[in-house]
Amino acid sequence: MAEDRNFDDIAHKFAKNIYGSDKGDIRQIIVWQDIEQALARIQQGDAPLSVLDAGGGLAQLSQKIAQQGHRITLCDISSEMLGLAQQEIEKNQLSAQFQFIHSAIQDLDAKLAQSADLVLFHAVMEWLEHPKEVLDQILDKVKPGGIASVMFYNHHGLVMKNVTCGNIPHILQGMPHRKRFKLQPQKGLIPHEVYYWIESKGFQICGKSGIRCFNDYIGNQQYMGDYRPEDVLALEQQLCRTEPYLSLGRYIHVWAQKPWHEQSDGELNSKNRNDNE
Repeated sequence: MAEDRNFDDIAHKFAKNIYGSDKGDIRQIIVWQDIEQALARIQQGDAPLSVLDAGGGLAQLSQKIAQQGHRITLCDISSEMLGLAQQEIEKNQLSAQFQFIHSAIQDLDAKLAQSADLVLFHAVMEWLEHPKEVLDQILDKVKPGGIASVMFYNHHGLVMKNVTCGNIPHILQGMPHRKRFKLQPQKGLIPHEVYYWIESKGFQICGKSGIRCFNDYIGNQQYMGDYRPEDVLALEQQLCRTEPYLSLGRYIHVWAQKPWHEQSDGELNSKNRNDNE
């Protein structure tokens, strides 16, 4: 896995640039709205749910879930990211609800035998050499009837961002990865391929949201219409689940439920044929 990314070297920069910004706030707000729907769908009574935050980094979202009384297993390959997360979790008095696993996701089976009611897999696949194989492994960690929450860097959004920046030759060259952008993922994923990977495991997609369908494409020209940051957020919330805007988000969040019973290959093939007709 020579191309997989470990953020040990830039964990503090990652925390500041990704989460300490308006674009980070938009991401958190939109995804949290989806997570609330997912929790309501699988919550039964007052019993706490088990949650796996795979490649969870600073655990912003899983801390919000823990505040509702649920139990979290936080896994990350970066010891620096886990350390920063643990500091915040202790400060927020949530340590009793967290279990920490320092591991690559590919090695998770050896360290975590049990499955979870809700599995978060956010902004990880775009840093992996073999994203589908790791996604398959993550989906196997979802209990029957449980939900997978998957967020990925969107190829279509990457194209649009390069267009708005005038990087037309870069697009025509296939958008090769530029090493100097340490926080820019190596590649975007094609949305319909990710949806197919999820559905081919028997999951039913419950919802999709574009993350920053507009914010990242607003130019820096001197003369523009008057607007406030809260106006941009309101626009994102209004249209982020509507096509064609959804498919232009810089990221896409998709959440899907695992069937209560295992489906045979024949059932899955029949379903996929019907979906494509």
